[in-house]
Amino acid sequence: MSMFKKIESEIEIIISKSEVPEDPIHSKNTKRWVLKLKPEADIALQLAALGHDIERSVTVKKIKRENYTDYNEFKKAHSQNSAKVMNEILSRYNINPTIIDKVTNLVICHEFGGNPEANILKDADSISYFDVNLPFYFHRNSEKETTFRILWGYKRLSRHGKCIVRNFRYDNVELQSLFQRVVLVKSNVA
Repeated sequence: MSMFKKIESEIEIIISKSEVPEDPIHSKNTKRWVLKLKPEADIALQLAALGHDIERSVTVKKIKRENYTDYNEFKKAHSQNSAKVMNEILSRYNINPTIIDKVTNLVICHEFGGNPEANILKDADSISYFDVNLPFYFHRNSEKETTFRILWGYKRLSRHGKCIVRNFRYDNVELQSLFQRVVLVKSNVA
């Protein structure tokens, strides 16, 4: 097994312990979306995609939303903490420090973007949220909270990402109706 396959395996094992049931699926799906958006994505971008939310799986290090009044500040702290965890994992391997730095910086930027590759990771993460996470989120949260999260996630997408997400459909009729109202109406006015 190659070193990078070992690293991916370690990341997957850690994420499999998340209390959020969809985290393992979301992790792999974000990597899948990165490769759809950028088929030539290098190993650093692929590892960042796989581990971008890893801190949620490390209970003792997990950032808690209730400790933040501002959602964007919570997301920044989450990104920085995931980057720290990824850096700790990657530093145990004999990897070029440039790759470690790149993965760390991509994970730090995954919520807000900032450069072409970070923007791809941000889009892949958000597309995967709508693709995988949203039905779980809707099941666990109120309509008001789900509306907020749909709007927040949709607004952060690029134009291309928005086109992809607008085509998603959900089996749950209530969720589908909410998604359409928020994406097709509120996101155009807000």
